[in-house]
Amino acid sequence: MVFTIDTLKPAKKKTFYFIGVTTGQSAIMEVFPKWADYLGLDAEFAGIDMKIHDRPENYIEVAEFLKNDEKSLGALVTTHKIDMYHACNQAGVFDYFDNYAAMLEEISCISKLEGRYEGHAKDPITAGLAFEALVPPDYFIDGDKEILILGAGGSSVALCFYLMQRIAENGQSPEKIIVSNRSQKRLDNLAKMLKPHQKVAVETFCVGEDPEKNDQIMKPLAPGAIIINATGKGKDSPGSPVTDQAPWPQGALVWEFNYRGELDFLRQAQANKVDCRLTIEDGWLYFIHGWTRVMAEVFHVDIPTSGPVFDNLCHIAQSIRR
Repeated sequence: MVFTIDTLKPAKKKTFYFIGVTTGQSAIMEVFPKWADYLGLDAEFAGIDMKIHDRPENYIEVAEFLKNDEKSLGALVTTHKIDMYHACNQAGVFDYFDNYAAMLEEISCISKLEGRYEGHAKDPITAGLAFEALVPPDYFIDGDKEILILGAGGSSVALCFYLMQRIAENGQSPEKIIVSNRSQKRLDNLAKMLKPHQKVAVETFCVGEDPEKNDQIMKPLAPGAIIINATGKGKDSPGSPVTDQAPWPQGALVWEFNYRGELDFLRQAQANKVDCRLTIEDGWLYFIHGWTRVMAEVFHVDIPTSGPVFDNLCHIAQSIRR
């Protein structure tokens, strides 16, 4: 079941929502009912499709609908995390933002607790869990590895913030973090967010809609760099942030945040996997951590991030993916 801003109606049963762009195409539509059955959660599931960078009044309308509808339990928010926060914060829709939401100015999770309407940012947690699964513990011990993040939206900000925390905790640091984005506004926002917590040099580049500029940024990267597609290109919009001629550094770790869609960035990396000795990861584990952290918040249940229960959730999801 997928709604739009024009078709939302009060829930007849307890309902958990997914606010995105093309929610009906997500694997969660099949995965959630099986997860709910395994975890003993009694709720229906529905998507709410909104336009990318929708009008502020539409974000407010959706958030107020969830707030005031008795049987609407909460939602996971993707793509719209920053826009949702700014629209609803200005309008005073939420009663509470967690520390990450207030600090990063984004909402990825909407929940209710004892009459309080809450907004949370889970990405620093979920991006961190997925990052640790991909990157060896001592990967930055020599301090000569760079990280290139393509895109400066909510997931990129959250990952940068997680990396600053990681550096503060274990002392191992990449040589620098490079972030490119199509517009300057998001880069300025990233710089503002990171300034009080910055532990390593962060370079930013505004590249517009020109993937060749990202190719130029990739060219001087040293072997072993981490390259991340944190844009919606290949999922919410067509194309890739780089060209087919992108100069992949030898031994790079390549992380595609998306797991569905055309995934052109993933295809480009796979075409160079052997010659450039690339290690490639898509967004599937990030997807699982992202959903389970939000479900734990919305349903007020303990869902572990590792161990037998988490392994079973992964197995259930993987059976759907095939």
